[in-house]
Amino acid sequence: MTAATPATPLRTPRQVERLVQGRATRDGAGVKLTRVLTQDLQRRLDPFLMLDAFGTDDADDYIAGFPDHPHRGFETVTYMLEGRMRHRDSAGHEGLLGPGGVQWMTAGRGVIHSELPEQQEGRMEGFQLWLNLPGRDKMRDPWYRDITSAEIPELALPGATVRVIAGQSQGVAGAVQRDATQPTYLDIRLEPGASFEQALPESHNAFVYVYRGALRFDTGCLVPSGRMAILANTAGSDGVRLTASEEGARVILVAGQPLGEPIAQYGPFVMNTEGELLQAVRDFQAGKFA
Repeated sequence: MTAATPATPLRTPRQVERLVQGRATRDGAGVKLTRVLTQDLQRRLDPFLMLDAFGTDDADDYIAGFPDHPHRGFETVTYMLEGRMRHRDSAGHEGLLGPGGVQWMTAGRGVIHSELPEQQEGRMEGFQLWLNLPGRDKMRDPWYRDITSAEIPELALPGATVRVIAGQSQGVAGAVQRDATQPTYLDIRLEPGASFEQALPESHNAFVYVYRGALRFDTGCLVPSGRMAILANTAGSDGVRLTASEEGARVILVAGQPLGEPIAQYGPFVMNTEGELLQAVRDFQAGKFA
């Protein structure tokens, strides 16, 4: 555990703007998942493009994995709760993502990527978040980092355990920092009735996804398991206060600085203009990805 700096109590915590229920779907070669942050929410939750949640004990729901597929123009952040997934890409990167670990990949100008289970049975559970890149970085060199569970700072607070994947919490820097989008990514475990406060810049878009138990906000809004709460961008707000229900809660809290740029997306390509999208498809077809 990492020592934390006591946080200044919040004066104006954010409340829930609305609740979102994810859409059950299949992706890759048939992997069963829930798409929580969908394309129609991209501008509201800029710089985040997508959030998928996956979790099943049935190997038939995940065993086919995600064979070779291209990406350009954004970052993928895969956080594994349970299970083992082998990642490879055309830039020569390879890693085994295990329980509690994170794979942070910057596709940049283009990479072909695969994610394949390295288990035949047992539970597979986690999240994949897509984080946009500013236009100036969309054609940068691909980059990859495999972050083991032990490399993620973990805070023990009264009634709460917090894993700091990105950004900072209670004075502790997370495993990854990004200048343009300034993402905060926390995995928070709350005991029954316990509260946790996280400071957030007023300008950042933010959401919470509950994957165990439930949260109750100051206004009485209950956020049950399997729901995303989009946090209101209230003028003068200084953070968010999360309070677990009587059953406790486990949630991810995600926030970031909006880029405010046009978003042009065609599947796994995310650029600023239609012309750039067309070029991305041409480059992929011509075998120009790393």
